[in-house]
Amino acid sequence: MLQTSQGQSGTAHVVVLGNEKGGSGKSTTALHIAVALLKAGQRVATIDLDCRQQSFTRYIDNRRAWAQRAGLALEVPFHCCIKLGQTMQIADNEAIELEQFMTAVSAVERSYDFIVIDTPGSDSYLMRLAHSMADTLVTPINDSFLDFDVLGTVDAANYSVTGESHYAQMVRDSRRKRRQLDGASTDWIVVRNRLSMVGSRNKLLVADVLDQLSLRLGFRAIDGLAERVMYREFFPRGLTALDDLNEATLGRRPSMGHVTAREEVTDLLRKLKLPLDERGRRRAANRAEWFAQVDKPLEVHDILGA
Repeated sequence: MLQTSQGQSGTAHVVVLGNEKGGSGKSTTALHIAVALLKAGQRVATIDLDCRQQSFTRYIDNRRAWAQRAGLALEVPFHCCIKLGQTMQIADNEAIELEQFMTAVSAVERSYDFIVIDTPGSDSYLMRLAHSMADTLVTPINDSFLDFDVLGTVDAANYSVTGESHYAQMVRDSRRKRRQLDGASTDWIVVRNRLSMVGSRNKLLVADVLDQLSLRLGFRAIDGLAERVMYREFFPRGLTALDDLNEATLGRRPSMGHVTAREEVTDLLRKLKLPLDERGRRRAANRAEWFAQVDKPLEVHDILGA
């Protein structure tokens, strides 16, 4: 599913979900990435920087609660939610939130393989800081020109790209500062979410302008999640398309739509090209073997320790 890294620097690979517009599927995409990494045997920590909405935190809380209630073995990351500063001074609130964020990162950066960070749908100091830390930046956008506006502007007559947005300029500045600081580059991926399941002129036009802008800004544009009701239905139970979806998890029999959703999520994660280490792969293989054996009766040689 994901690309293997031959060497690890000793610090976690940071995946940041960023977009200045809400409703683009950041939290849904973030949890699917985290669960995919956990299922691949990686040690995953997650941080929610959206102090007000906390959708990512509620999604993970729902997952933990449903796993306990239904007796399910659902993978749950180590999670931290940054709390909103409550003083009357903006500067003081920013300082409080920054201290929480840096404490959270310091606590996990050397003991986990990945840190997945969900950012708010608005510009803030913490949001910019997270972007400057990203090894992989994932920007989900809804597949429409209304949401393309977060990246750039187009000519109304011929749909050619005419400019770059505030957010795109911020990302470019963050990537440049990152290269100057430690020589590392940020892999920026724009993910087209809420794709129509049928072809349309809008779909083709959005794809074309994204290709144009990607050459100017240096991002990769990939297809993400289609417009499916099931993604909204997953939230109350904290489920993902990658889980074992059956009557125990869903409360009903899965449909072909669930199978298709799993395939599109798997394809999305493959295209992200996140680096996995071999130790994580071995952990995943050992866990799978253990689950395969746990319900089988012991053989005589197992009992005797032969």
